[in-house]
Amino acid sequence: DIHLITMSSLYRISKKLKRIALYQRGSIKEKIMAKNEELKNGGIFPLGEKNEAFAKYFIGQSYLSMLTNKGVSIANVTFEPGCRNNWHIHHGGGQILLVMAGEGYYQEWGKRAQLLKAGDVVNIPPEVKHWHGATKDSWFVHLAVEVPSENGSNEWLEAVDDDTYHQL
Repeated sequence: DIHLITMSSLYRISKKLKRIALYQRGSIKEKIMAKNEELKNGGIFPLGEKNEAFAKYFIGQSYLSMLTNKGVSIANVTFEPGCRNNWHIHHGGGQILLVMAGEGYYQEWGKRAQLLKAGDVVNIPPEVKHWHGATKDSWFVHLAVEVPSENGSNEWLEAVDDDTYHQL
C-alpha cells in the first residue's frame, strides 16, 4: 500500500511539474512575442517595404527602407525571426552594420558566428565573404552603410544552409 501511495504521489507531482514547465515556457514565449512585436512596430526609422528586390538572396522575410543614397548609401534593414541573407562579398568598398534592435548573427567565412545586439557595430572589409541575419527567436534591425568605392559591387553567393544556421 505504501508503494502504491508513493507511485500515485509521484505521478501527481510529475504532472504538476509538467504543467509548471509548460506555463513557464508559455510566459517566456509570450515575452519573446511581445518583444518581437515591439521591434517590428517600433524603432527610430521606418520598417520599410518587403524586400522584394533582394528576396532571392534571403531565406525568410526582410524589409528595406532606404534612408539615403546621397554620398553614402544607408539602408534600414529589418529581418523577421529566422531570416538571413546569403553569403556575399562586397567588392571595392566594404560595409558597416550598425545594430539598432533585436538579436542577430554575423559570420565571416571560416570563422564562428558572432551574436549581435543593439549598439554593436560591425566593420566588414571589402572582399570578405560573410552573411548576417536574425536569430531564430528575435527580429533583427540594422543600418547597412555601404562604404563608397569606385566600381563597387556586391556578389551574392550560396544560401546559409538550415543545418549550419540551426546549430547556432
